Amino acid sequence: MATAQNITVRVGVVLNMDGFGQMSFNCLSMALTDFYSTHKQYRTKLVLTDRDSKDDAVGAAAAGLDLLKNVEVQAIIGPVYSSQANFLISLGHKAHVPIITFSATSPSLSSLRSPYFIRATLKDSSQVGAIVAIIQDFGWREVVAVYENTEFGEGILPFLTDALEQVNVRVPYRSVISPSATDDQILAELYKLMAMQTRVFIVHMLNPLASRLFTKVKQLGMMSKDYAWIITDSITNDLNSMDRSVIASMLGVIGVKPYVPQTKELDDFTTQYKKKVLQSNPKALGVDIYGLWAYDSAIALAMAAERVGLANLTYQETNMSTSSTDLEAFGVSLSGPELIQALSNITFRGLAGDFRLVDGQLQAPPYEIVNMVGPGARGIGYWTKESGIVKELNITIASKKNYATSKSNLGPTIWPGDEPSPPKGWVVPTRGKKLRVGVPVKAGFTDFVRVTWNSDNSTTVEGYCIDVFNAVMAALPYGVPYEYIPFATPDHKMAGNYNELVYQVYLGNYDAVAGDVTILVNRSQYVDFTLPYTESGVSMVVKIQDDKRKNTWLVFKPLTWQLWITTFISCVAVGFLVWLLEREKNTEFGGSTLHQLGMIFWFAFSTMVFAHRERVVGNCARFLLIIWLLAVFVLTQSYSASLTSMLTIQKVEPAITDINALIRNKDYVGYSNTSFVFGFLKKHFDESRLRPFNSAEQMHELLTNGSANGGIAAAFHEIPYLKLFLGKYCSKYMMVGPTYKADGFGFAFPIDSPLVPDVSREILKVTEGQKMVEIETTWLKKNEKCPDPDTLIPPKSLGLSSFKGVFVMVAIAVIVAIIFRTS
Repeated sequence: MATAQNITVRVGVVLNMDGFGQMSFNCLSMALTDFYSTHKQYRTKLVLTDRDSKDDAVGAAAAGLDLLKNVEVQAIIGPVYSSQANFLISLGHKAHVPIITFSATSPSLSSLRSPYFIRATLKDSSQVGAIVAIIQDFGWREVVAVYENTEFGEGILPFLTDALEQVNVRVPYRSVISPSATDDQILAELYKLMAMQTRVFIVHMLNPLASRLFTKVKQLGMMSKDYAWIITDSITNDLNSMDRSVIASMLGVIGVKPYVPQTKELDDFTTQYKKKVLQSNPKALGVDIYGLWAYDSAIALAMAAERVGLANLTYQETNMSTSSTDLEAFGVSLSGPELIQALSNITFRGLAGDFRLVDGQLQAPPYEIVNMVGPGARGIGYWTKESGIVKELNITIASKKNYATSKSNLGPTIWPGDEPSPPKGWVVPTRGKKLRVGVPVKAGFTDFVRVTWNSDNSTTVEGYCIDVFNAVMAALPYGVPYEYIPFATPDHKMAGNYNELVYQVYLGNYDAVAGDVTILVNRSQYVDFTLPYTESGVSMVVKIQDDKRKNTWLVFKPLTWQLWITTFISCVAVGFLVWLLEREKNTEFGGSTLHQLGMIFWFAFSTMVFAHRERVVGNCARFLLIIWLLAVFVLTQSYSASLTSMLTIQKVEPAITDINALIRNKDYVGYSNTSFVFGFLKKHFDESRLRPFNSAEQMHELLTNGSANGGIAAAFHEIPYLKLFLGKYCSKYMMVGPTYKADGFGFAFPIDSPLVPDVSREILKVTEGQKMVEIETTWLKKNEKCPDPDTLIPPKSLGLSSFKGVFVMVAIAVIVAIIFRTS
């Protein structure tokens, strides 16, 4: 026979006795009824004493004080809101009475560090990982946080912004709306959001304000294809209590909420709740996850009370003076320390999932990702801390090794405007404005950028860089209207150098800069550059000079000394062998010893330049001569070709070969007065030796005059400019010396502009395609009379390895001739 209940444990309940409070209290009562009906052997029994907090922090404090002072409760469940919890937690800490909340979610409550505070709900920061994973999935680089101006609304912000910053996502604006804001004030804030480029919004607020917000969002047309709305679980958990018209205005919204497993126990409880509550009061709220947490909280407290035994349920009186206030006029629970210790170690499978506390906090389950479609929300995926976004929750151990953030792991999604594809997350420009693109005004090298003022003071902007920019913007998968704005003074002159032009983007005067702007470290402190669309580097151009040096030994350079020696030895060997083969039967090879010795050298070397007049009568000698003449033909032709090349190249040598020669000779050098090259040259030359130029024509004039006549010995510039210059003056100048590293031309945008990755991606496509060839042909056309630079490379001397086969063939002929003579 079951033991009678003989210990009554008083538990206070502090709730707003509105619809939500009534639903929560019903769940608490049903939890204890269900629990004790199946645990009749328990000696302890919780008895609930409720107090109305009157939707007010002061009311919650007064209710808690009454429960502690007059009822001497052993625990308090509640309050509903985070703003009501602070003071009540402090009272519980003073009285050693556990304060258990199932709905106060603000992360700031954890900072109170009270050992008597139990959060049997999830703190708002638990969902940050799921929200950030969604943003990563779709590649959004900027988001705007929209939250209510309360402690609850602000609590999530530090955690959200830190997590977004770790994945390089900016929060350029925070939209704060008061719960008491009028409709006009909400509209005014939404108009601000409409004027921004960012189109991804994270909404964190409670149901009443969220309902008003999304109604106005729909009215203003902000629930369209360009927008993405993400709601936190404070809204997603309350969808069942929202008006149908509000739900209809949220089509395409993405939300997150804690995952609640569908179990038989949950189905039975839901059916029971409908019979006991909803049938008698159809207007009552249905059970949501906060009701399930309330249910599990009561079960956990009942289990902890039985585990401790709670033999002493009294309060110990504290020493108080006669001047003590009511806040000090209550004692300390003697059973509180044991009860909070037992409650912290309770684990079980509740209606909302696993109930397990760590440091007084309920541990987060997986999060479900839902999509607002039609009359309600549809699950499209899940998020777990270990595996990221997954389609199903039957996760294996192997899959936990990889954290996934891929939109392919989400189910079919409907976006605002009933669109099947996700928005890009931003628009440019907004409200009819065009992208303001600054361009330099150049006096020289206008093939890159050319600005022409028309009679009506309008401008025509063209050039190589402009055509590249136009091609890249046209290749974007979305339209971006833009206009070119010259960086010019009223008299149509350049308004500053290129550093100042780029700085205008940082100041907000331009939205971008297009032109021959080199990517530099100091400039990247103020703007973000796209990938370069030209080759990089700085080099120098010098005059071409004829070779005035009469090189006496030039005729010997076509062949290496090894080849000369081998050829000489071969000549002597062949001459000697022919003499040896012919001297017995050919009188022309007879005579005195001196005559025969001369014949050996004369005969062999004469075959190198002309036919010899001495007859050869022996077949062996004739065979040997045929092979030797073939070898001589190959050698002489190769020598003639190499010598001709050397004589030609000698005529186009540079007057200066490297920068060290300029420094030694104290020559004057030139630089473009709009380029960063001046800073580079100052590291190597005295400033008095630097002379500026602003066009290809002036550069040509300075080089023609030379360093001694008021000109320059060399001109330094970036490679694209030098190639353009040499295309016009290739017969007079050449590029020499090492190439100093630079990053080429790029387009400048504001820091963290969402356009940069898309434009960079299209630059790669344009530069690798036929369009770039057409642009270069139009603006950087090469002079057809200019020789190919590769043909100006001096040829190397011919070595023995190039004629190894020839000499092997001669050696074989010599051996064969000797063998036949001796046989």
